[in-house]
Amino acid sequence: MSTPYKAPLHLEPAFNCPSCGAYANQQWASNMHKVDTYNNYMGSVPELQAAQCAHCQQHSLWLSGSMIYPFGGAAPLPNPDMPADVKQDYEEARNILSISPRGAAALLRLAVQKLMVHLGEPGHNINDDIASLVRKGLPVRLQQALDSVRVVGNNAVHPGQLDLRDNAELATQLFTFLNIIVTNRITEDRMIDQFYSETIPTNLQQAITNRDTPRMTGRGGGAGR
Repeated sequence: MSTPYKAPLHLEPAFNCPSCGAYANQQWASNMHKVDTYNNYMGSVPELQAAQCAHCQQHSLWLSGSMIYPFGGAAPLPNPDMPADVKQDYEEARNILSISPRGAAALLRLAVQKLMVHLGEPGHNINDDIASLVRKGLPVRLQQALDSVRVVGNNAVHPGQLDLRDNAELATQLFTFLNIIVTNRITEDRMIDQFYSETIPTNLQQAITNRDTPRMTGRGGGAGR
């Protein structure tokens, strides 16, 4: 079972690295220094700190308790199976999350609309596309994840009941929801299809196909061995 995503948090000993995405211990360094080579001066910057990831050795920089580098580090990395056009909007949303949670939410809504095409829907009306997926058997939890991104994203660009201007934590959840949707509808199908086609002998695949093909008379056999 995979470890739940833990967003980077100031002075936390472990979280998902904003650079490599791995859940790893973080080594914190405080009392950073600024150097003025022209005047040969060095002074401390107590509000500036750095955390080094034990997995990739990369650093994140924090100023007054807020992460300032890398940009978008509070959001999880995209699922590797995320389609390229969807991933482009996802990455753009990550890059502006700390600056504009509202803008990030709007971009994620656009990413979901593009994802609809990869899930077999027209991609013109996201509400209609979700309804179509529900009629085709989409699990309720995935419907709720999709509608969460849709509704929050809509409220980000239109006056509504949600105010995202300073709510990066709420916007961050939408990244996780989008990854969950891609995992369920794309990654899991790819993994099963790949295993089945590469591992199950062709003759047994055919026997299984024959077993599951409707017949007027007779019985299928051979697939259960």
